[in-house]
Amino acid sequence: MAGVDEAGRGCLAGPVVAAATILPDNNTIQDLTDSKKITPSKRVQLEKIIKDKSISWSMGLAWPREIERLNILRATMFAMGRALEKLTPKPAFVLVDGNSVPETRLECQCIKKGDSLVAEIAAASILAKTFRDRLMRKLDKRYPEYEFSEHKGYATKLHLEKLERFGPSRLHRYTYKPVKNCVLKGQKWLPGI
Repeated sequence: MAGVDEAGRGCLAGPVVAAATILPDNNTIQDLTDSKKITPSKRVQLEKIIKDKSISWSMGLAWPREIERLNILRATMFAMGRALEKLTPKPAFVLVDGNSVPETRLECQCIKKGDSLVAEIAAASILAKTFRDRLMRKLDKRYPEYEFSEHKGYATKLHLEKLERFGPSRLHRYTYKPVKNCVLKGQKWLPGI
């Protein structure tokens, strides 16, 4: 059985990241829960344990242009499908956080708040969040004026101030209202990634 979850769905910038995990039947990993309920340092500790103890784990991404083309729900399901395709061995069954099924031929069941209830989904939640946060810190080096290391692309006061000052970058999601508003004001985006 696999679990799949995402991180970054509500962000104004960066990809939506999905992770999939298959844990052993005798899972002994403690403190698995929704990544948002865990401190960043605890998530990093758990990330290593999850990767070491998992039978398989994988990541799938959908980037801003895909999000704009597909819409965020379909892009999220696409990213989840990408993560599931990379799992080896293939799971017989997939538990999905939320209420939508990813694009996959695998049999799936949705579980609302699954990241707080199911170890496999919680592990996927933690892997997706730690991967995405690390990626946004790396992308901060390409776009230092936005301070992505601080807000990871979420719509914080700091990010909105930077967006207003510099306009959107190629990393931003142009269909999201705060970004779209900047474009409508005539602000230009910076050269791409």
